[in-house]
Amino acid sequence: MNKLLTTMFALAVACVTLTAQAQQVTGNAQNGSKKVQMCVGCHGIIGYQASFPEIHKVPMIAGQSATYIVSALTQYKGGDRKHPTMRAIADSLSEQDIADVAAYYSQLGVKEGDAPPAALAKAMPDNITALVGRNGPDNSCTKCHGANFNTPNDGTVPKLAGQHADYLFVALKSYRVKNNAHLGRSNAVMAGQVEPKKFTNAELKTLASYISSVPGELKTVPESRVHHAAQ
Repeated sequence: MNKLLTTMFALAVACVTLTAQAQQVTGNAQNGSKKVQMCVGCHGIIGYQASFPEIHKVPMIAGQSATYIVSALTQYKGGDRKHPTMRAIADSLSEQDIADVAAYYSQLGVKEGDAPPAALAKAMPDNITALVGRNGPDNSCTKCHGANFNTPNDGTVPKLAGQHADYLFVALKSYRVKNNAHLGRSNAVMAGQVEPKKFTNAELKTLASYISSVPGELKTVPESRVHHAAQ
């Protein structure tokens, strides 16, 4: 009985502690607007291109899920996602900073009364349908990212619709990278989805191009507007 009570007490304390921690890292968009100086140099310039690991546009993050942004930055900070620049930036941010920045970008560019992206006017082309469902109906791309690639089934899953095709292509290939200190993403699910034996690079590029053509909520808010918002 004493052992049971001790266990129940420990669980109760753990729950309270976790709740307190969650409350401590609740994001504040207004505070986040003052913490994005290192972000706007890339993500605040329309069409800005990165050169590592190959030339591609940096991803649009305004309008992305706050939960996903927190997850991504935390992974860069912990080394599960490898990218020298992003690792350095994430390392400089506290948990609260990450939550605030994520809250800011998730609502950046969103106006009251904005309508959701239009649904696809027609079904996916047959070749895209085949690529999306190659891993079976229970493991298709849309199972997690949503039928229009804009309604993920979980906050930690990113919105993809409308994202830059060259970025998506680089991201998909990064899940294949192993034993590289500077490049790669540790995600067993995605690694299994894009195995070389399942998709050629050409097929991944075709898939990325299609997803990029789908209407979405992601955007790049020019640096000047971000700077003004932070004042």
